[in-house]
Amino acid sequence: MHSQSPIIRRTSRQIHVGKVAVGGGAPISVQSMTNTDTLDVAATVGQIRQLEAAGADIVRVSVPDMDAAEAFGRIKREVEVPLVADIHFDYKIALRVAELGVDCLRINPGNIGKEERVRAVVSAARDNGIPIRIGVNAGSLEKDLQKKYGEPTPAALVESAMRHIDHLERLDFPDFKVSVKASNVFMAVAAYRDLARRIEQPLHLGITEAGGLRSGTVKSSIGLGMLLMDGIGDTIRVSLAADPVEEIKVGFDMLKSLRLRSKGINFIACPSCSRQNFDVIGTLNALEERLEDVMTPLDVSVIGCVVNGPGEAKQVDIGLTGGSPANLVYIDGKPASKLRNDHLVDDLERLIRDRVRKKQQAEQDLIARGH
Repeated sequence: MHSQSPIIRRTSRQIHVGKVAVGGGAPISVQSMTNTDTLDVAATVGQIRQLEAAGADIVRVSVPDMDAAEAFGRIKREVEVPLVADIHFDYKIALRVAELGVDCLRINPGNIGKEERVRAVVSAARDNGIPIRIGVNAGSLEKDLQKKYGEPTPAALVESAMRHIDHLERLDFPDFKVSVKASNVFMAVAAYRDLARRIEQPLHLGITEAGGLRSGTVKSSIGLGMLLMDGIGDTIRVSLAADPVEEIKVGFDMLKSLRLRSKGINFIACPSCSRQNFDVIGTLNALEERLEDVMTPLDVSVIGCVVNGPGEAKQVDIGLTGGSPANLVYIDGKPASKLRNDHLVDDLERLIRDRVRKKQQAEQDLIARGH
């Protein structure tokens, strides 16, 4: 199941957000944004650590004023994951967080102000090895573009992006990534496709203000899925009106389904029916909750009966097929043992964790032999 994805990714320039490579063939990174008050350092650090534990590659933090900039500096010292500072209008905030070790600046050069202010921000980014993210949003287009197009359109988003890009190109600063987000799936997809043909820089994908956990997941999966299938996208954020940790989970599930990233357990499970020999839904929900900490790639099938169970089990690391009087477990596609329903979740969790440990040990041994 961990075979190579058939998707041919767009070739892009590589930049580095802290320790994370973005573009240039690097794995597609998954990011989220804190929703705590940045001035509350403890709360923000706590949320960043939760996001990191969930697998976040990059985390963005809003920095609306200079007090928040100072708080950002304290936050940065307490976390390991690369941090992006989200900044609008006041170029001095960008200069300050650059001094405090920010890993990426999210700005729009056009709303920073005069040319010398943009030049100062770019100079600080260049001197400190900090990339810039240009973030265009359909909800905050420039007034003249609103007047020109009458309403947000893909062309308006791309024109706005190209204006900001022109600022950086005039200053000979190529280390940036770009997003052109909209809540309208068709608009965002069309804008990203157009922009992907115009520039070589990496693209940050997102359907902005996508909605709540369920509706936002669906909308983001459709929009980002279309782009990812095209090979477009180097880093993603799934924007949900929900716990930011859910954004990371959905993002990784999306990439796993397209075989673009392998992190954690990939569950294959039937929707269940009257043929099931155990509670498929309850078993799967319990396993997902218990095994959230596992980051080692593993394919596990949970099928309630013998119609599709053996076929799925032969293609995964561990497969469970419902049976009577006991359920059959397959390891590497071969029948291995039987489990009764009494302690099914406990027994299956133990088998999975044992397989994870063996896989981790094999990887460590391979690395050791390489040295």
